[in-house]
Amino acid sequence: MISANQDQQQSTRKETMSSETTKQESQTSPLKQTIWPMFYCPTSKTGSAGEIARVREECKKESFWYRALPLSLGSMLVTQGLVSKGIFAASPRFGALPKMAIAGVLGFAAGKMSYIGECQKKFQKIGVVPFCPQQKRHCHHTCKECEAKLRSNEKEGSVTSLA
Repeated sequence: MISANQDQQQSTRKETMSSETTKQESQTSPLKQTIWPMFYCPTSKTGSAGEIARVREECKKESFWYRALPLSLGSMLVTQGLVSKGIFAASPRFGALPKMAIAGVLGFAAGKMSYIGECQKKFQKIGVVPFCPQQKRHCHHTCKECEAKLRSNEKEGSVTSLA
């Protein structure tokens, strides 16, 4: 009887401990849950989700109003002028509309793409490293344990290269 009672108490303790662990794991920061692989750095204070969302919205608005819309309207205006002068032939069924639509879409796309560099600068100002094929996106902060491993790997590499 005594051993069965002790076994039951131990199993309830284990269940309580495991439920506490799962509660802690489920209460991780929202930043880790939403954008962990891309922007989270455990030792950096920059790159909060709100700040990233603000910069993203700012980039969307500015790229539309300052680049995409003006280039789109400008290219449509130039295309209409070229069709009216006879340099481009108008469609017998639709007139200048298809050529103007294509010019508008291309101008819009070119305007959005031309603003990418400005947005990268804004993200760098808040501490988010830009993503490109030459750079791997990772946290630029390293813990002491990782630095020690890196140094030992470098020493081993230099020793093997000398041998």
